[in-house]
Amino acid sequence: MSIKKAIHTHSLMLLVMFWSLTSTAQVLRKRTTLLMGGRFDISIVAKDSLTAEQNIDIVIAEITRIENLISDWKSDSQVSEVNQNAGIRPVKVDREVFELTQRALQFSEATKGGFDISFAAMDRIWKFDGSMTEMPSAEAIKKSVEKVGYKNIILDSVQSTVFLKLKGMKIGFGALGEGYATDKCRNIMLAKGIKAGIVNGSGDMTAWGRQPNGKDWNIGMTNPFHPDTLFAVVPLNNGAVTTSGSYEKFVVFNGKRYSHIINPATGYPATGLCSVSVFGPNAETANGLSTSLMVLGQKAGLLLLKKYPDYSCVMITDNGKLVKSSNFKIKKFKTKF
Repeated sequence: MSIKKAIHTHSLMLLVMFWSLTSTAQVLRKRTTLLMGGRFDISIVAKDSLTAEQNIDIVIAEITRIENLISDWKSDSQVSEVNQNAGIRPVKVDREVFELTQRALQFSEATKGGFDISFAAMDRIWKFDGSMTEMPSAEAIKKSVEKVGYKNIILDSVQSTVFLKLKGMKIGFGALGEGYATDKCRNIMLAKGIKAGIVNGSGDMTAWGRQPNGKDWNIGMTNPFHPDTLFAVVPLNNGAVTTSGSYEKFVVFNGKRYSHIINPATGYPATGLCSVSVFGPNAETANGLSTSLMVLGQKAGLLLLKKYPDYSCVMITDNGKLVKSSNFKIKKFKTKF
């Protein structure tokens, strides 16, 4: 081979190598917005900034679409129509809303009412703004949940209707809806060929793929006793993590800590745990579990989790003990707070 030809071939190889490196280079774009009554942080990895930003727009449009369907605070949503017709008539809803309601009721059954989407009708007699000076009476607590009860929600799969039997009943998806939205966004992005990203809806997050540097996404876990610090940073690449906690809103009476997460079956706040994080493939299910575990407590919560072998958890008790489910695999944990 001539020197001239060798130089040309070498230049061509360098060009091919450079092209292959730039063609696989990825950029990360992030955006924060308010949706579904909370903060959403969206991160998308794509081949260029424009593609990433366009796909963030698609994610925001999808979350907005879901919010308009299921938000109980938007008067024209399908869920609001269900609530407005409580005790009057069944309301036909989209299959998507019907199936979300159906899955929420399955959680209600599994937790014997510790999780209940009809919690939306609960009287807000517990105040976590510092204004409470004594516990509500047992009578007031009992009355606060008289319109709550998943067994009074009637579903008709053939007609795709939801009927609330009692006047004054309400359903609301709360954080379960945020988890559902993050899962939907991940699936849409994967279908569009976006191989990596993270959608975080107020702490309910779904991640897929890896960062542009090839590393897993790093998820910071809040120290419940010092909420401005982290007690762990854990890797996440294909899966979800959701956290339920009482470290921002709680009251203490007679030395006992009462969280803002209320047991819908009893009307009493959850006690014993101040934080529960659940890891698994799906943010909607993880959210249902993290909320349920907070309400059920350590022993009953871990028993429930055994029915969901793809999900694991980390609990932190009110007295600072860290408890992991037996199937928890992530080792990078500091255990001091």
